[in-house]
Amino acid sequence: MDLSSRSKILSWLREEDSAKLELFYDAANRFRKKQVGDEVHLRGLIEFSNHCVCSCTYCGLRVENRDLERYRMTPEEILSSARNAKSAGYGTVVLQSGDDPRTTTDWMSNVIRNIRTETGLAVTLSVGERTREDLAAWREAGAERYLLRFETSNKALFNRIHPRRPGQGRDRFEVLRDLRNLGYEVGSGVMIGIPGQTYEDLAQDIDLFRELDLDMIGVGPWISHPRAPLANMPCASKQDQVSNNEEMVYKVLALTRLVCPLTNIPATTGLATINRDSGRELGLDRGANVLMPNCTPLRFRRLYEIYPAKVCMDETEDACQSAMRDRVEAMGRTIGVGPGPSRNREARIRN
Repeated sequence: MDLSSRSKILSWLREEDSAKLELFYDAANRFRKKQVGDEVHLRGLIEFSNHCVCSCTYCGLRVENRDLERYRMTPEEILSSARNAKSAGYGTVVLQSGDDPRTTTDWMSNVIRNIRTETGLAVTLSVGERTREDLAAWREAGAERYLLRFETSNKALFNRIHPRRPGQGRDRFEVLRDLRNLGYEVGSGVMIGIPGQTYEDLAQDIDLFRELDLDMIGVGPWISHPRAPLANMPCASKQDQVSNNEEMVYKVLALTRLVCPLTNIPATTGLATINRDSGRELGLDRGANVLMPNCTPLRFRRLYEIYPAKVCMDETEDACQSAMRDRVEAMGRTIGVGPGPSRNREARIRN
């Protein structure tokens, strides 16, 4: 399928014919099978802190949310969760938090070393816009992957939803370049249906995935926390506004697979939240090859409320894990063994 130009990407984003879309999704699924096979890799998610200094206008972790009970897991609690992930057969843990200033260089380095030494699991970090010095230290400590979504390539729109304080934060594309130069597998992605996001913006995002040559790409629907400033803002306020509905997520998933053949692509929590019955399966059927079961202890998981009513918020780790495995196997797919490295990165090294 020819998606060599932005106009061709744009035409599929605007496509409304259900019969054409089913053929399109089938093509993306067959392409996924050819490029990365039938394995679905499970990444154990550990949300270790909900402290955040940022003021993102959609997020429940934003610093202004005084109603949220804050927590930080101890290094031993994090290691215990990593042990559970290892016991469950996962090859990777994803350490995720808000932008927490208490996550210092040395503290995080020690956490990474302990996980690597005791479990051997691959470590992915998702802790925000950190300095190059931090990223280098954590790479040296053993972290192999880093996730930082650029959310939208429209700079004006990004600045509206991510207001900056003086001296706070870095340009996310600069961080992504640093990560690549330091030898990380680099993950990024976008939100779909941000108020003010146009089809042209989203087509540009997908084109940029290809240009950045990413190793992992996560895409999910815009969902605002009810206590955030953009809560309940309509996502169809103008003619060219992208919807944050389920169908649009599937279009972006399929397009992402077709323009980034070897990239690891998760069926995200956001997608599973807007369709609890079959969102993950349909995501896997339309280009995805990764799932991220939540390994955060229940007493903390309920407090990591970027938006309310996230899927698996009240399920035990065993229940969440069993449900995912059963669903994957019912689809005729297999659970991946080991860390599931980026085939895209392997191809880049070979070339």
